[in-house]
Amino acid sequence: GAHHLDTPGPLIIAPVHRSNLDAPLVATRTKRMVYALGKRSLFTSTVFGWVVSARGAIPGNRGAADRDALRAAQKLHESGAAIIVFPEGTRQTGTSVAEVFDGAAFLSARTGAPVIPIGIAGTEAAMPPGAKFPRRTQVAVVVAPPMEPLRTESGKVTLKQRRAFTDDLAVALQRAFDEAQIEAEQV
Repeated sequence: GAHHLDTPGPLIIAPVHRSNLDAPLVATRTKRMVYALGKRSLFTSTVFGWVVSARGAIPGNRGAADRDALRAAQKLHESGAAIIVFPEGTRQTGTSVAEVFDGAAFLSARTGAPVIPIGIAGTEAAMPPGAKFPRRTQVAVVVAPPMEPLRTESGKVTLKQRRAFTDDLAVALQRAFDEAQIEAEQV
C-alpha cells in the first residue's frame, strides 16, 4: 500500500510506534519529503538534533497538546506537506495498539488532510528502547488506504466528532498492525 503515501496534497501519516526506526522506515516508502512531529529531547544533542531538524522534524512536547508544534504542522500542511504523527504518542510495546490520542484528528479537521494509518511490525525487535544499533530481523510495513479528512458541514468539529474519528483511526491502525505482523512472520 505504499502508493497511498504518494497521494497529492497534505497528508497525515499515522503509524504505530514501536521503535526509533519507524519514522525513517515510513519516510523511505515515498519520494515525497516527509516531516515528523518529534519529542523535544531529540533536538538536544548537537549532531543528532541537527540531523533530525534537517530531515524535517518538528519539536513537540510529549504528553500534552503542543500548540506551537501543531501550528507548525498546520503551516506545513497548507503548503501540501506530508507529516508523520504518531497517534500513540511515545513508543509502545507489544502487538496491540495503545491509547490513541486525537492529534491526527485535530490536524485533519484543521487542514483537511487525509490520515493514512500504517502498521509496522518487527522494529521493536530490531531496535528496542536503549539499543544503539539495529539488529537484523524481519520487518513489515503495511500502508492502509487514507481515511477521509475530518470535516463537517458547519466547518466546526466537536470534541465528540474528533473522538469518534480517533476511535476509527485506532481500529484502522490495529488492522494494519495485525496485517504487518502476519507479513513479518511470513517472510
